[in-house]
Amino acid sequence: MRLIDFFDQAAAAHPESRAFVDPTVTYTYAAMRSFSQRLAVAMLEHGLTDGGRVAVYSPNSATAFGCVLASVRAGGVWVPINIRNVVEQNAEFMSLCECEWLFYHSSCRESVESLQTQVPTLRHLICIDQSDGMSPGIEEILAGTEGRVPAELQHDPHRMVTMFGSGGTTGRSKAVRWDNLTWETLVAQATPNMRPTPPAGAPVHLCVAPMTHAAGVIAIMILPLAPTNVIPEGTDPLSIMRAISEHRVTHLYLPPTVLYALLAHPRVREFDYSSLTHFIIGAAPVAPDKLAEAVAVFGPCMCQYYGQAEAPMVAMFLSPSDVTEAVQNPLHRQRLLSCGRPNSLTRAAIMDDDGRLLPTGSRGELVLEGNLVAPCYFRNPQATAAAHHNGWLRTGDVAHIDADGFVYIVDRKKDMIITGGFNVFSVEVEAVINGHRAVENCAVIGVPDPKWGEAVKAIIMLRPDATVSEREIIELCKAKLGSVKAPKSVEFWAELPRTAVGKIQKKEIRARYWANTNRAVN
Repeated sequence: MRLIDFFDQAAAAHPESRAFVDPTVTYTYAAMRSFSQRLAVAMLEHGLTDGGRVAVYSPNSATAFGCVLASVRAGGVWVPINIRNVVEQNAEFMSLCECEWLFYHSSCRESVESLQTQVPTLRHLICIDQSDGMSPGIEEILAGTEGRVPAELQHDPHRMVTMFGSGGTTGRSKAVRWDNLTWETLVAQATPNMRPTPPAGAPVHLCVAPMTHAAGVIAIMILPLAPTNVIPEGTDPLSIMRAISEHRVTHLYLPPTVLYALLAHPRVREFDYSSLTHFIIGAAPVAPDKLAEAVAVFGPCMCQYYGQAEAPMVAMFLSPSDVTEAVQNPLHRQRLLSCGRPNSLTRAAIMDDDGRLLPTGSRGELVLEGNLVAPCYFRNPQATAAAHHNGWLRTGDVAHIDADGFVYIVDRKKDMIITGGFNVFSVEVEAVINGHRAVENCAVIGVPDPKWGEAVKAIIMLRPDATVSEREIIELCKAKLGSVKAPKSVEFWAELPRTAVGKIQKKEIRARYWANTNRAVN
Protein backbone atom coordinates (compact mmCIF):
# COMPACT_ATOMS: atom_id res chain seq x y z
CA MET A 1 0.00 0.00 0.00
CA ARG A 2 1.08 3.55 -0.73
CA LEU A 3 0.60 6.11 2.01
CA ILE A 4 -2.04 7.96 -0.04
CA ASP A 5 -4.03 4.73 -0.54
CA PHE A 6 -5.07 4.71 3.10
CA PHE A 7 -6.67 8.13 2.70
CA ASP A 8 -8.31 7.28 -0.62
CA GLN A 9 -9.84 4.10 0.77
CA ALA A 10 -11.37 6.06 3.64
CA ALA A 11 -12.66 8.67 1.17
CA ALA A 12 -14.21 5.99 -1.05
CA ALA A 13 -15.99 4.33 1.88
CA HIS A 14 -17.02 7.52 3.73
CA PRO A 15 -17.06 10.40 1.20
CA GLU A 16 -19.48 12.61 3.14
CA SER A 17 -17.96 12.03 6.57
CA ARG A 18 -16.01 14.91 8.07
CA ALA A 19 -12.27 14.41 7.64
CA PHE A 20 -10.81 17.64 9.03
CA VAL A 21 -12.45 20.35 11.12
CA ASP A 22 -10.70 23.52 12.22
CA PRO A 23 -12.07 26.86 13.46
CA THR A 24 -12.30 28.23 9.89
CA VAL A 25 -13.15 25.33 7.56
CA THR A 26 -14.48 21.77 7.42
CA TYR A 27 -13.46 19.23 4.77
CA THR A 28 -15.37 16.04 4.10
CA TYR A 29 -13.32 13.10 2.89
CA ALA A 30 -14.57 13.70 -0.65
CA ALA A 31 -13.70 17.40 -0.50
CA MET A 32 -10.22 16.73 0.89
CA ARG A 33 -9.58 14.10 -1.76
CA SER A 34 -10.55 16.60 -4.47
CA PHE A 35 -8.42 19.35 -2.91
CA SER A 36 -5.35 17.12 -2.65
CA GLN A 37 -5.81 15.85 -6.21
CA ARG A 38 -6.08 19.37 -7.64
CA LEU A 39 -3.11 20.60 -5.63
CA ALA A 40 -1.04 17.60 -6.74
CA VAL A 41 -1.81 18.48 -10.37
CA ALA A 42 -0.81 22.09 -9.75
CA MET A 43 2.44 21.09 -8.04
CA LEU A 44 3.43 18.85 -10.94
CA GLU A 45 2.64 21.59 -13.46
CA HIS A 46 4.72 24.05 -11.43
CA GLY A 47 7.76 21.83 -11.51
CA LEU A 48 7.61 19.34 -8.60
CA THR A 49 10.26 16.75 -9.36
CA ASP A 50 9.86 13.06 -8.59
CA GLY A 51 10.89 12.70 -4.96
CA GLY A 52 11.12 16.47 -4.47
CA ARG A 53 11.09 17.46 -0.82
CA VAL A 54 8.12 19.46 0.45
CA ALA A 55 7.75 21.12 3.87
CA VAL A 56 4.57 22.57 5.40
CA TYR A 57 5.12 25.45 7.84
CA SER A 58 1.88 26.32 9.58
CA PRO A 59 -0.12 26.11 12.76
CA ASN A 60 -2.39 23.08 12.80
CA SER A 61 -4.99 23.54 10.08
CA ALA A 62 -7.08 21.40 7.75
CA THR A 63 -5.65 23.08 4.65
CA ALA A 64 -2.07 22.59 5.85
CA PHE A 65 -2.63 18.87 6.23
CA GLY A 66 -4.23 18.81 2.78
CA CYS A 67 -0.88 20.08 1.46
CA VAL A 68 0.80 17.05 3.05
CA LEU A 69 -1.62 14.69 1.29
CA ALA A 70 -1.16 16.51 -2.02
CA SER A 71 2.61 16.33 -1.75
CA VAL A 72 2.77 12.56 -1.36
CA ARG A 73 0.01 12.10 -3.96
CA ALA A 74 2.15 13.98 -6.49
CA GLY A 75 5.27 11.92 -5.75
CA GLY A 76 6.91 14.36 -3.39
CA VAL A 77 8.50 13.63 -0.02
CA TRP A 78 6.92 15.20 3.06
CA VAL A 79 9.46 16.86 5.38
CA PRO A 80 7.72 17.52 8.73
CA ILE A 81 8.88 20.74 10.39
CA ASN A 82 7.52 22.45 13.45
CA ILE A 83 6.75 26.15 13.79
CA ARG A 84 7.54 25.89 17.51
CA ASN A 85 11.18 25.21 16.69
CA VAL A 86 13.58 28.11 16.33
CA VAL A 87 13.99 29.20 12.70
CA GLU A 88 17.64 28.16 12.60
CA GLN A 89 16.77 24.61 13.66
CA ASN A 90 14.14 24.29 10.94
CA ALA A 91 16.48 25.83 8.37
CA GLU A 92 19.21 23.35 9.25
CA PHE A 93 16.86 20.37 8.90
CA MET A 94 15.31 21.65 5.67
CA SER A 95 18.79 22.18 4.23
CA LEU A 96 19.80 18.67 5.27
CA CYS A 97 16.73 17.30 3.46
CA GLU A 98 17.28 19.62 0.46
CA CYS A 99 13.75 21.02 0.59
CA GLU A 100 12.52 22.55 -2.66
CA TRP A 101 8.93 23.46 -1.76
CA LEU A 102 7.47 25.24 1.25
CA PHE A 103 3.78 25.71 1.99
CA TYR A 104 3.34 28.23 4.77
CA HIS A 105 0.70 30.16 6.71
CA SER A 106 0.81 33.96 6.50
CA SER A 107 1.25 34.19 10.27
CA CYS A 108 4.69 32.63 9.75
CA ARG A 109 5.83 35.05 7.06
CA GLU A 110 8.66 36.64 9.05
CA SER A 111 10.16 33.24 9.81
CA VAL A 112 9.69 32.16 6.20
CA GLU A 113 11.70 35.13 5.01
CA SER A 114 14.57 33.87 7.17
CA LEU A 115 14.12 30.32 5.90
CA GLN A 116 14.26 31.56 2.33
CA THR A 117 17.72 33.02 2.90
CA GLN A 118 19.03 30.06 4.93
CA VAL A 119 17.79 27.12 2.80
CA PRO A 120 19.52 27.37 -0.58
CA THR A 121 17.47 24.62 -2.25
CA LEU A 122 14.10 26.35 -1.71
CA ARG A 123 12.53 27.27 -5.07
CA HIS A 124 8.76 27.27 -4.56
CA LEU A 125 6.95 29.08 -1.73
CA ILE A 126 3.15 28.97 -1.49
CA CYS A 127 1.03 30.79 1.12
CA ILE A 128 -1.86 28.54 2.15
CA ASP A 129 -4.32 31.12 3.45
CA GLN A 130 -3.88 34.19 1.22
CA SER A 131 -1.75 35.86 -1.40
CA ASP A 132 0.63 37.80 0.83
CA GLY A 133 2.69 39.70 -1.72
CA MET A 134 5.79 37.58 -1.16
CA SER A 135 4.41 34.35 -2.64
CA PRO A 136 1.35 33.21 -4.57
CA GLY A 137 -1.64 32.00 -2.60
CA ILE A 138 -2.81 28.44 -2.87
CA GLU A 139 -5.95 29.47 -4.76
CA GLU A 140 -3.77 31.03 -7.47
CA ILE A 141 -1.90 27.84 -8.23
CA LEU A 142 -5.14 25.84 -8.09
CA ALA A 143 -6.56 27.87 -10.96
CA GLY A 144 -7.54 25.64 -13.87
CA THR A 145 -7.31 22.37 -11.92
CA GLU A 146 -11.03 21.87 -11.19
CA GLY A 147 -11.98 18.22 -11.68
CA ARG A 148 -8.46 17.13 -12.62
CA VAL A 149 -6.49 14.29 -11.04
CA PRO A 150 -2.78 13.45 -11.28
CA ALA A 151 -1.43 10.32 -12.90
CA GLU A 152 -1.25 7.33 -10.58
CA LEU A 153 2.13 6.62 -9.05
CA GLN A 154 3.34 3.05 -9.42
CA HIS A 155 3.36 1.24 -6.10
CA ASP A 156 6.85 0.78 -4.71
CA PRO A 157 7.08 -0.35 -1.07
CA HIS A 158 10.55 1.18 -0.81
CA ARG A 159 9.70 4.57 -2.27
CA MET A 160 10.64 7.29 0.22
CA VAL A 161 7.61 9.38 1.20
CA THR A 162 8.69 11.10 4.43
CA MET A 163 11.92 12.40 5.95
CA PHE A 164 11.36 12.63 9.69
CA GLY A 165 13.69 14.37 12.15
CA SER A 166 15.36 12.05 14.64
CA GLY A 167 14.67 14.36 17.58
CA GLY A 168 17.16 17.06 18.43
CA THR A 169 17.17 17.01 22.24
CA THR A 170 20.63 15.42 22.26
CA GLY A 171 22.26 16.99 19.22
CA ARG A 172 21.64 17.75 15.56
CA SER A 173 18.62 16.04 14.12
CA LYS A 174 19.22 13.36 11.49
CA ALA A 175 16.80 12.79 8.62
CA VAL A 176 15.12 9.39 8.91
CA ARG A 177 13.80 7.94 5.65
CA TRP A 178 10.28 6.52 5.90
CA ASP A 179 9.13 4.59 2.86
CA ASN A 180 5.71 3.21 1.95
CA LEU A 181 6.52 -0.01 3.81
CA THR A 182 7.27 1.94 7.00
CA TRP A 183 3.87 3.63 6.81
CA GLU A 184 2.08 0.40 5.84
CA THR A 185 3.53 -1.37 8.88
CA LEU A 186 2.68 1.56 11.15
CA VAL A 187 -0.94 1.60 9.97
CA ALA A 188 -1.27 -2.19 10.13
CA GLN A 189 -0.02 -2.25 13.73
CA ALA A 190 -1.99 0.77 14.92
CA THR A 191 -5.43 0.07 13.48
CA PRO A 192 -6.31 -2.93 15.69
CA ASN A 193 -5.08 -1.04 18.77
CA MET A 194 -7.05 2.11 18.00
CA ARG A 195 -10.53 0.80 17.22
CA PRO A 196 -13.04 2.65 19.43
CA THR A 197 -14.75 0.47 21.98
CA PRO A 198 -18.57 0.21 21.82
CA PRO A 199 -20.77 2.16 21.97
CA ALA A 200 -18.43 4.77 20.45
CA GLY A 201 -18.89 5.32 16.73
CA ALA A 202 -16.31 6.59 14.22
CA PRO A 203 -13.20 8.05 15.87
CA VAL A 204 -12.93 11.76 16.65
CA HIS A 205 -9.25 12.62 16.94
CA LEU A 206 -8.33 15.87 18.71
CA CYS A 207 -5.17 17.30 17.11
CA VAL A 208 -3.47 19.12 19.97
CA ALA A 209 0.15 18.20 19.30
CA PRO A 210 1.69 19.57 16.09
CA MET A 211 0.42 17.83 12.98
CA THR A 212 4.07 17.77 11.90
CA HIS A 213 4.71 15.38 14.76
CA ALA A 214 2.60 12.81 16.60
CA ALA A 215 -0.83 14.28 15.80
CA GLY A 216 -0.08 14.12 12.08
CA VAL A 217 1.23 10.58 12.34
CA ILE A 218 -1.87 9.51 14.27
CA ALA A 219 -4.16 11.19 11.73
CA ILE A 220 -2.63 8.98 9.04
CA MET A 221 -2.21 5.77 11.02
CA ILE A 222 -5.92 5.56 11.94
CA LEU A 223 -7.17 6.38 8.43
CA PRO A 224 -8.70 2.88 8.01
CA LEU A 225 -11.11 3.94 10.78
CA ALA A 226 -12.10 7.12 8.86
CA PRO A 227 -11.58 9.51 11.79
CA THR A 228 -12.74 13.08 12.07
CA ASN A 229 -9.67 15.15 12.91
CA VAL A 230 -10.63 18.16 15.02
CA ILE A 231 -8.23 21.07 15.41
CA PRO A 232 -9.20 23.07 18.52
CA GLU A 233 -9.04 26.83 18.84
CA GLY A 234 -6.54 26.65 21.70
CA THR A 235 -4.05 24.16 23.09
CA ASP A 236 -3.96 25.31 26.71
CA PRO A 237 -5.28 22.79 29.29
CA LEU A 238 -8.70 24.43 29.64
CA SER A 239 -9.23 24.54 25.84
CA ILE A 240 -8.24 20.87 25.55
CA MET A 241 -10.65 19.79 28.29
CA ARG A 242 -13.49 21.81 26.77
CA ALA A 243 -12.81 20.42 23.29
CA ILE A 244 -12.92 16.81 24.50
CA SER A 245 -16.38 17.39 25.92
CA GLU A 246 -17.70 19.59 23.10
CA HIS A 247 -16.59 17.41 20.19
CA ARG A 248 -17.09 14.05 21.90
CA VAL A 249 -13.46 13.20 21.30
CA THR A 250 -12.50 9.50 21.26
CA HIS A 251 -8.76 9.74 20.47
CA LEU A 252 -6.16 12.16 21.81
CA TYR A 253 -2.37 12.18 21.96
CA LEU A 254 -0.37 14.20 24.51
CA PRO A 255 3.16 14.02 25.90
CA PRO A 256 3.39 13.44 29.68
CA THR A 257 4.19 17.11 30.34
CA VAL A 258 0.81 18.22 28.98
CA LEU A 259 -1.03 15.39 30.75
CA TYR A 260 0.49 16.58 34.02
CA ALA A 261 -0.63 20.14 33.27
CA LEU A 262 -4.20 18.89 32.73
CA LEU A 263 -4.17 16.95 35.99
CA ALA A 264 -2.86 20.01 37.84
CA HIS A 265 -5.60 22.28 36.46
CA PRO A 266 -8.16 23.26 39.13
CA ARG A 267 -11.09 22.63 36.74
CA VAL A 268 -9.96 19.24 35.44
CA ARG A 269 -12.92 17.37 36.98
CA GLU A 270 -15.61 19.72 35.64
CA PHE A 271 -15.88 18.28 32.11
CA ASP A 272 -17.38 15.18 30.49
CA TYR A 273 -14.70 12.79 29.22
CA SER A 274 -16.96 9.77 28.76
CA SER A 275 -16.43 9.75 24.96
CA LEU A 276 -12.70 9.02 25.31
CA THR A 277 -11.61 5.52 24.31
CA HIS A 278 -7.88 6.15 23.64
CA PHE A 279 -6.01 8.87 25.54
CA ILE A 280 -2.53 8.17 24.17
CA ILE A 281 0.64 9.12 26.01
CA GLY A 282 4.02 8.97 24.31
CA ALA A 283 7.41 10.65 23.82
CA ALA A 284 8.60 10.04 27.41
CA PRO A 285 7.94 7.73 30.38
CA VAL A 286 4.91 8.49 32.56
CA ALA A 287 5.01 8.59 36.35
CA PRO A 288 2.84 5.65 37.49
CA ASP A 289 1.01 7.67 40.12
CA LYS A 290 0.12 10.27 37.50
CA LEU A 291 -1.10 7.54 35.15
CA ALA A 292 -3.30 6.11 37.90
CA GLU A 293 -4.63 9.61 38.64
CA ALA A 294 -5.40 10.06 34.93
CA VAL A 295 -7.51 6.89 34.92
CA ALA A 296 -9.46 8.25 37.87
CA VAL A 297 -10.05 11.56 36.03
CA PHE A 298 -10.43 10.55 32.36
CA GLY A 299 -11.67 6.97 32.70
CA PRO A 300 -10.41 3.61 31.38
CA CYS A 301 -9.00 5.16 28.20
CA MET A 302 -5.38 5.79 29.13
CA CYS A 303 -2.80 4.03 26.96
CA GLN A 304 0.79 4.45 25.93
CA TYR A 305 2.81 4.00 22.75
CA TYR A 306 6.57 3.67 22.47
CA GLY A 307 8.55 4.42 19.35
CA GLN A 308 11.08 6.80 17.89
CA ALA A 309 11.68 8.35 14.49
CA GLU A 310 13.68 5.28 13.48
CA ALA A 311 10.78 2.94 14.42
CA PRO A 312 7.76 5.23 14.51
CA MET A 313 5.25 5.43 17.31
CA VAL A 314 3.82 1.93 17.60
CA ALA A 315 6.71 -0.42 18.41
CA MET A 316 5.15 -1.02 21.86
CA PHE A 317 1.61 -0.56 23.09
CA LEU A 318 0.31 -0.42 26.65
CA SER A 319 -3.42 -0.75 26.03
CA PRO A 320 -6.27 0.90 27.95
CA SER A 321 -7.12 -2.50 29.43
CA ASP A 322 -3.46 -3.01 30.47
CA VAL A 323 -3.42 0.36 32.24
CA THR A 324 -6.79 -0.03 33.90
CA GLU A 325 -5.98 -3.57 35.08
CA ALA A 326 -2.65 -2.37 36.50
CA VAL A 327 -4.44 0.39 38.42
CA GLN A 328 -7.00 -2.02 39.85
CA ASN A 329 -4.81 -5.06 40.50
CA PRO A 330 -1.99 -4.55 43.04
CA LEU A 331 -0.18 -7.61 41.65
CA HIS A 332 0.25 -5.81 38.32
CA ARG A 333 0.77 -2.27 39.58
CA GLN A 334 4.37 -2.27 38.32
CA ARG A 335 3.07 -2.38 34.73
CA LEU A 336 2.26 1.31 35.04
CA LEU A 337 6.03 1.74 34.66
CA SER A 338 5.98 -0.16 31.36
CA CYS A 339 5.65 1.22 27.84
CA GLY A 340 3.77 -1.94 26.86
CA ARG A 341 4.44 -5.05 24.83
CA PRO A 342 5.75 -5.27 21.27
CA ASN A 343 3.12 -4.99 18.59
CA SER A 344 2.59 -7.99 16.33
CA LEU A 345 4.90 -6.85 13.52
CA THR A 346 7.84 -5.75 15.70
CA ARG A 347 10.36 -7.85 17.64
CA ALA A 348 12.06 -6.47 20.74
CA ALA A 349 15.06 -7.70 22.69
CA ILE A 350 17.70 -6.51 25.16
CA MET A 351 21.32 -6.26 23.98
CA ASP A 352 24.56 -5.66 25.85
CA ASP A 353 27.34 -3.33 24.73
CA ASP A 354 29.06 -6.18 22.88
CA GLY A 355 26.00 -6.95 20.76
CA ARG A 356 24.87 -10.05 22.65
CA LEU A 357 21.16 -10.60 23.31
CA LEU A 358 20.41 -10.91 27.04
CA PRO A 359 17.94 -13.16 28.89
CA THR A 360 14.58 -12.08 30.27
CA GLY A 361 14.88 -9.61 33.13
CA SER A 362 18.34 -8.34 32.18
CA ARG A 363 18.98 -4.64 31.78
CA GLY A 364 20.62 -3.43 28.60
CA GLU A 365 19.87 -1.54 25.41
CA LEU A 366 16.45 -2.09 23.86
CA VAL A 367 16.74 -3.24 20.25
CA LEU A 368 13.99 -3.60 17.64
CA GLU A 369 13.53 -5.55 14.42
CA GLY A 370 10.86 -5.59 11.71
CA ASN A 371 9.44 -3.57 8.84
CA LEU A 372 8.49 -0.75 11.21
CA VAL A 373 12.20 0.05 11.47
CA ALA A 374 12.85 2.80 8.91
CA PRO A 375 15.41 1.96 6.24
CA CYS A 376 18.20 4.42 7.03
CA TYR A 377 19.30 7.98 7.62
CA PHE A 378 19.38 10.24 4.59
CA ARG A 379 22.94 10.50 3.23
CA ASN A 380 24.46 9.42 6.52
CA PRO A 381 25.75 5.84 6.15
CA GLN A 382 27.95 6.16 9.22
CA ALA A 383 25.00 6.97 11.48
CA THR A 384 22.94 4.23 9.81
CA ALA A 385 25.65 1.66 10.49
CA ALA A 386 26.07 2.84 14.10
CA ALA A 387 22.33 2.53 14.79
CA HIS A 388 22.12 -1.11 13.66
CA HIS A 389 23.71 -4.38 14.76
CA ASN A 390 23.03 -7.72 13.08
CA GLY A 391 19.69 -6.46 11.76
CA TRP A 392 18.58 -4.91 15.07
CA LEU A 393 17.92 -1.20 15.57
CA ARG A 394 19.76 0.08 18.64
CA THR A 395 17.27 2.47 20.25
CA GLY A 396 19.65 4.08 22.76
CA ASP A 397 17.15 3.30 25.54
CA VAL A 398 18.10 1.23 28.57
CA ALA A 399 15.33 -1.27 29.35
CA HIS A 400 14.38 -4.70 30.61
CA ILE A 401 11.58 -7.08 29.58
CA ASP A 402 9.64 -9.09 32.14
CA ALA A 403 8.40 -12.67 31.85
CA ASP A 404 5.04 -11.48 30.47
CA GLY A 405 6.68 -9.49 27.69
CA PHE A 406 6.17 -6.00 29.12
CA VAL A 407 9.02 -3.62 28.32
CA TYR A 408 10.29 -1.17 30.93
CA ILE A 409 12.39 1.81 29.80
CA VAL A 410 14.65 2.85 32.65
CA ASP A 411 16.61 5.58 30.87
CA ARG A 412 18.33 6.84 27.81
CA LYS A 413 21.88 5.50 27.89
CA LYS A 414 23.21 9.06 27.75
CA ASP A 415 20.96 10.07 30.70
CA MET A 416 22.53 7.58 33.08
CA ILE A 417 24.04 9.19 36.18
CA ILE A 418 27.15 7.55 37.63
CA THR A 419 27.51 8.66 41.23
CA GLY A 420 30.14 7.19 43.51
CA GLY A 421 30.55 4.32 41.06
CA PHE A 422 26.84 3.40 41.09
CA ASN A 423 24.51 3.72 38.11
CA VAL A 424 21.38 5.80 38.73
CA PHE A 425 18.64 5.83 36.10
CA SER A 426 17.06 9.25 36.24
CA VAL A 427 13.65 7.96 35.11
CA GLU A 428 13.35 5.91 38.31
CA VAL A 429 13.93 8.99 40.47
CA GLU A 430 11.61 11.14 38.35
CA ALA A 431 8.82 8.57 38.71
CA VAL A 432 8.98 8.87 42.50
CA ILE A 433 9.13 12.67 42.55
CA ASN A 434 6.35 13.06 39.96
CA GLY A 435 4.15 10.96 42.22
CA HIS A 436 4.21 13.64 44.93
CA ARG A 437 0.91 15.54 45.13
CA ALA A 438 2.66 18.94 44.95
CA VAL A 439 4.75 18.16 41.85
CA GLU A 440 3.58 18.92 38.33
CA ASN A 441 6.77 17.76 36.60
CA CYS A 442 10.48 17.32 37.19
CA ALA A 443 13.82 16.51 35.61
CA VAL A 444 16.59 14.58 37.33
CA ILE A 445 20.16 15.04 36.13
CA GLY A 446 23.71 14.43 37.25
CA VAL A 447 25.76 17.50 38.16
CA PRO A 448 29.51 17.75 38.84
CA ASP A 449 30.48 16.85 42.39
CA PRO A 450 33.99 16.69 43.86
CA LYS A 451 33.15 13.72 46.08
CA TRP A 452 30.72 11.63 44.04
CA GLY A 453 31.85 12.54 40.53
CA GLU A 454 28.24 13.22 39.67
CA ALA A 455 25.58 14.08 42.21
CA VAL A 456 21.89 13.42 41.62
CA LYS A 457 19.97 16.69 41.34
CA ALA A 458 16.21 17.24 40.94
CA ILE A 459 14.73 20.26 39.16
CA ILE A 460 11.04 20.55 40.07
CA MET A 461 8.07 22.47 38.70
CA LEU A 462 5.28 22.60 41.28
CA ARG A 463 1.54 22.50 40.76
CA PRO A 464 -0.19 25.88 41.08
CA ASP A 465 -0.29 27.06 44.72
CA ALA A 466 1.45 23.88 45.94
CA THR A 467 4.46 23.77 48.23
CA VAL A 468 6.98 21.14 49.29
CA SER A 469 10.45 21.42 50.81
CA GLU A 470 13.76 20.19 49.44
CA ARG A 471 14.16 17.96 52.49
CA GLU A 472 10.74 16.35 51.99
CA ILE A 473 11.59 15.43 48.38
CA ILE A 474 14.97 13.99 49.36
CA GLU A 475 13.49 11.96 52.20
CA LEU A 476 10.73 10.63 49.92
CA CYS A 477 13.31 9.38 47.43
CA LYS A 478 15.46 7.86 50.17
CA ALA A 479 12.45 5.96 51.48
CA LYS A 480 11.46 4.71 48.01
CA LEU A 481 14.85 4.21 46.35
CA GLY A 482 17.60 4.37 48.95
CA SER A 483 20.21 7.02 49.64
CA VAL A 484 22.33 6.39 46.52
CA LYS A 485 19.51 7.27 44.14
CA ALA A 486 18.03 10.07 46.23
CA PRO A 487 18.84 13.61 45.05
CA LYS A 488 21.64 15.35 46.88
CA SER A 489 19.97 18.68 46.07
CA VAL A 490 16.67 20.04 44.76
CA GLU A 491 15.81 23.25 42.93
CA PHE A 492 12.35 24.64 42.20
CA TRP A 493 11.82 26.33 38.82
CA ALA A 494 8.72 28.13 37.61
CA GLU A 495 9.04 26.44 34.19
CA LEU A 496 11.07 23.59 32.74
CA PRO A 497 12.53 24.09 29.25
CA ARG A 498 10.78 21.96 26.65
CA THR A 499 11.19 21.07 23.00
CA ALA A 500 8.59 22.10 20.44
CA VAL A 501 6.75 18.80 21.01
CA GLY A 502 6.67 19.08 24.80
CA LYS A 503 9.65 16.98 25.90
CA ILE A 504 11.71 18.34 28.77
CA GLN A 505 15.09 19.47 27.45
CA LYS A 506 17.50 17.82 29.83
CA LYS A 507 20.38 18.84 27.61
CA GLU A 508 19.59 22.51 28.23
CA ILE A 509 19.18 21.93 31.97
CA ARG A 510 22.43 19.99 32.21
CA ALA A 511 24.29 22.68 30.28
CA ARG A 512 23.70 25.16 33.10
CA TYR A 513 25.70 22.97 35.49
CA TRP A 514 28.38 21.59 33.15
CA ALA A 515 29.17 24.81 31.23
CA ASN A 516 32.54 25.39 32.89
CA THR A 517 33.81 21.82 32.69
CA ASN A 518 35.88 20.11 30.02
CA ARG A 519 33.40 17.27 29.57
CA ALA A 520 29.80 16.47 30.51
CA VAL A 521 30.61 13.40 32.61
CA ASN A 522 32.68 12.89 35.77
